This record gives sequence, structure tokens and C-alpha cells, in this order.
Amino acid sequence: MAHPHSHGAAGPAAPRTTFLLVVTLASALLVTLAGLWLLWPNSGDVPDRVPAKAEGTSFVDATVTGPADSVTGSVPVELANGEQSRLQSPGPSVPLAEGDRITAVDISQVSQPGVDPLVFMDFQRELPIALLAVAYALVVLLVARWRGLAAMAGLGLAFVVLLGFTMPALLAGESAIGVALVTSSLVMFATLYLAHGLSARTSTALLGTLVGLALTAGLAAWASGAAQITGTTSEASSFLPSSAPGADLRGIALCGIVLAGMGVLNDVTITQASAVWELRAVAPAASRAELFTSAMRIGRDHIASTVYTIAFAYVGAALPLLMMVWLIDQSPATALSSGEIAEEVVRTLVGSIGLVLAIPVTTAIATLTVPGPASEQAGSTGSEPASDPELMAPVSEAWGSPPASGASAT
Repeated sequence: MAHPHSHGAAGPAAPRTTFLLVVTLASALLVTLAGLWLLWPNSGDVPDRVPAKAEGTSFVDATVTGPADSVTGSVPVELANGEQSRLQSPGPSVPLAEGDRITAVDISQVSQPGVDPLVFMDFQRELPIALLAVAYALVVLLVARWRGLAAMAGLGLAFVVLLGFTMPALLAGESAIGVALVTSSLVMFATLYLAHGLSARTSTALLGTLVGLALTAGLAAWASGAAQITGTTSEASSFLPSSAPGADLRGIALCGIVLAGMGVLNDVTITQASAVWELRAVAPAASRAELFTSAMRIGRDHIASTVYTIAFAYVGAALPLLMMVWLIDQSPATALSSGEIAEEVVRTLVGSIGLVLAIPVTTAIATLTVPGPASEQAGSTGSEPASDPELMAPVSEAWGSPPASGASAT
């Protein structure tokens, strides 16, 4: 009769390695908090927020009630208070249809007589975005339950850090690489433990993520200088210098490269840590070297899928820009090394290198932290190791060795 087994049969994590893991992460947290204190911007260094509208104007909500005039392009609209008004034509690039809900700028107090009093600003998207957000939250809660709720809480905390610390610090001209590392470290500490719980497995993934972020930051600092990434290629870059003179555009671009790799690093490191623990559960007698080899097979598959995921995520976001570059008669090398595209290429390559390097690092930390082989545990307790041939079979076949015999359960 086969003996019953559970995932807990592997025993606790290696005590010495766990102690070193805790000490290392505690030190990293202290450094992160010290960096947060040192880089926290003074209120006087953060520029005042720029008014969204010019003096003498106001925002109004309106609904399009008919087609544009064929001669003047003027569009009839109804204001939220029921009054009828006219909107200046926003041009062919912004097609308006009857029933569209928009936000307009009322310039009647500052415009010349005879000019339509409203200027198109943007569509009202609050309702569809809110519905999508609710649908997202419901799907996450239904599938992931309490863990999904914890993950969304971690996401909310991440945005608090970005809005409360990262952006003000960058606008105040604080060290961009320091801000990037403090932000990413603080966010990873909060989100990983909230979403996955306080355990040796989560701590392993966290340490692997921090190492990956440090490698990404170092590589990004070199690449942004070597490739002359200036951070001045986007429309927002023309606005920032006048509104925030202390902001370093090149530093902001560097910080963006590090933050862009944060989420993907988190994904691969938690996967690798979980893979090592699950392999130990089904192969309690496997050596640490065998666990590392098997987990790296999983990691290589993850690398293969994630690398092109990052690349196509950029292609989808920057498709109009890529189409414009394609229309220009120049070589691909010239196109990829110019302006805004070069910045995105550097971001993609740096993030991908950090991701690839984080996988073996996390796997190595996990194989040192996970419980040792069952024979070692049995030797330390003086009892026979528990083994389950049916659980061992898939892993044994993967390593090329035959499964253990005597798997009958009678």
C-alpha cells in the first residue's frame, strides 16, 4: 500500500540559506527606505501644477446633436444644462457623430464676436473605462479570488508610490537612477508579499527581482549614455522644461527604462521560484543540481515567449509611428537608430537582457533555498525518506532515468 504524501513532505526550507535570504532582504528594505528618505523631494523644489485651461475660459460637458455645417464646419451641441450652442470644427482627424459626449472649452468670454463659443477638447471616456475597470476587477476576483484582490491592492499601492514619490522626485530633479531603484524596490516588496504571501518562495522571487532590477538599471545607465538617449523625442518633452526646469529629461527616460522592466521581471521570477518548489514536491529525492537543470528548462521556454511579448507590446503601442517611419525612404538601420524609435529599442533590449539574466539568478537562489533532497532530510532525522514513484515518474522521465518501480497502491 502506497504511503500518502503531500507537498509539505519536502520539509522546511534550508535554514542557513533562509537566514541569509531574510538578512539580505531586510538589508535591501532598509536601503530602500533610506533612499526614500534621502530622495524625498522638498515641497519647494516640486513645480506648481499648470492650470489645465487659460484664464477666462472654462470646461463644459456637451453632447453632439447634429452634423457639422457643410460650409463653416460648426457643430451643434447641447450643454449639460440643456442650452444649445455651437462648437468650432475640430477638423477631419476628429470625426464627430450625433450623440457623442464630449468635453469642450468655453471661450465666449475671451473670443471675438461671431466666433463659435466652444472649442473641442476631448471625448468623455469615463463610463466605458469605468465599465472595463469593473469587468477587470470582477474577472480577477472570480478567477484568483482573495489572491486577486491582494494583487489589485498591490497595484493600487504601486500607483500611490508613483504619484506620491516618483513623479514629484523626478520633477524636482532628484537622481533618476536612485528614484527608479527606490520606486521599483518599494513596489516589489509591497506587491509580491501582498499577492503571494510571506514565504520563502516569495522571498526568493523578490530577491531575484531585485537583482534583475539592479542589472537592468546598470545596463540602462550605460545604454542611455552610449546611445545618446536624450528623452526629448516625445511631445511631452517640449512641455516639461518650461513647466519643470529642474527635471532632467535624459534621467526621466532612464527611469522609464527601469520601470518598464519591473512588471515583466516580477512575472518571470515568481514563475521560476514556483517551478523550483513544485519540482521539489514531485521529486523529493532530486538533487539541487537536477532541480536547477529542470527549472531552467522551464525558464528557457519563458524567455522565448516573453522576449517577443515585450517586442510586440511596443509594436502595438507605437504602430502609427512605425508606419510613418516605414513611409520614409531610408534604411532599416537608420530608422531603428533615430529619435523616438531608438529610445524604445533601447528600452526593449535593456529590459529583455535584465529579464533573461534574472531567470538563472532566481532559479539558483530558489534551488539553494528550497528543502533539500529527501535523503538529506531523512539522514538528519534518522528516518527513511518518503517517496512517491507516481509523482517522481514525470520528472524522472524528463531527466532520462526510468521511474521507480513498485508504484502499485494496494
